[in-house]
Amino acid sequence: MDGFDLNSSEKADASELQRMIAIEQQKAQFQAQVHNFTDVCWDKCMEGSPSSKLDSRTETCLVNCVDRFIDTTLSITNRFTQMVQKGAH
Repeated sequence: MDGFDLNSSEKADASELQRMIAIEQQKAQFQAQVHNFTDVCWDKCMEGSPSSKLDSRTETCLVNCVDRFIDTTLSITNRFTQMVQKGAH
């Protein structure tokens, strides 16, 4: 192997490493969002101490919050997929 091949190989390895790091950072951001949404739904819907049964108002609030969470998750996932596909081209 001459020096040019080694440099090309090293550059490809560095580029792949940067791509993997970016993906891991995006995963971490996604997980942080999941935790954030969980906290938001809990704080928004749960008043006082949780009991053994949810009242209808709290249940409706949680369902709506989870629905928005799912919508947002799908949006983020679709965006993440688009970013990965663009990076693969």
